[in-house]
Amino acid sequence: YTVARLPVDNADDFCAWLLSDFEYENQTVFMAPASGFYTASDKGMDEVRIAYVLKKEDLAVCLKILDAALKVYPGSKVRKAALINDEMNS
Repeated sequence: YTVARLPVDNADDFCAWLLSDFEYENQTVFMAPASGFYTASDKGMDEVRIAYVLKKEDLAVCLKILDAALKVYPGSKVRKAALINDEMNS
């Protein structure tokens, strides 16, 4: 396992959204919000716990799915930056 910081406003909401509202090429990924692994309530709000898979090929697919999700998730800082950039260029 590893804990990764993601450019999202709230990892709990992001993880739920991945399972309920997002798919990329008929797939999604399951990650655990890391906030539950901390005793302080303000820790881990933008972190997720990721389990490594046995095949490198599966992990590569998961990274593609995660990349696609971060580009469209409403609470994504990646998406917000792209929208600001688009507004500035139009």
